[in-house]
Amino acid sequence: MYKLFQPLLDLIPPPFRNRYFLVLAFFFFWMIFIDKHDVVTQWRLQRTLNKLEAEKAYYHEKIEQAERDRQNLQTNGEKFARERYYMKKQGEDVFIIEEKKD
Repeated sequence: MYKLFQPLLDLIPPPFRNRYFLVLAFFFFWMIFIDKHDVVTQWRLQRTLNKLEAEKAYYHEKIEQAERDRQNLQTNGEKFARERYYMKKQGEDVFIIEEKKD
């Protein structure tokens, strides 16, 4: 039986027939493609982590903005209502002038 595969084994270079090389190659193949924590899974997890950290920063900024708005509302309630929601007193006319931002 061994002599049947001998011509095929002779085609493989000797370093690749070494059992230590084969075990090491199998180990790397296993770790890269088959393992629970393979490279593709780690890449996806890192991408998800980056996305979540960006969302966290965005929501922290929104919370800070809401806190500034709340403090502004408590100190300057009338000014805040007039500027933000265009409220007016009875008998007043409100003109909205929008500045062009570049």
